[in-house]
Amino acid sequence: MYAKVFNLKFVEPTDAKVASSYFAENLAKLIRPCNMQSMNISLGRCGSLTITVKFDSGSDLKTFESRSKAVFDDIKSSFNFIQTNYAGVYIYTFEAENSATEITLN
Repeated sequence: MYAKVFNLKFVEPTDAKVASSYFAENLAKLIRPCNMQSMNISLGRCGSLTITVKFDSGSDLKTFESRSKAVFDDIKSSFNFIQTNYAGVYIYTFEAENSATEITLN
């Protein structure tokens, strides 16, 4: 599984809040076209924002990189922040599934 991770550190925490909503709305539009397997957006108290996107293939990751560029460029023109990012391969991942195992009779 391939991943793209973006770490953004905003000067103002309120800018990170606004940007997180913008990213959620606009990157969600790329879920189907880029064959995303998952996307997580995390917001820290100090103005940090982390976006992690997972893909099954390297070509899907490349498609996402090219199509998401406009979204990141728009934020760059609106807010002051420092961005680091990298693409990688998942070595180990664990996510517990939440599921109800109870049966309710009516």
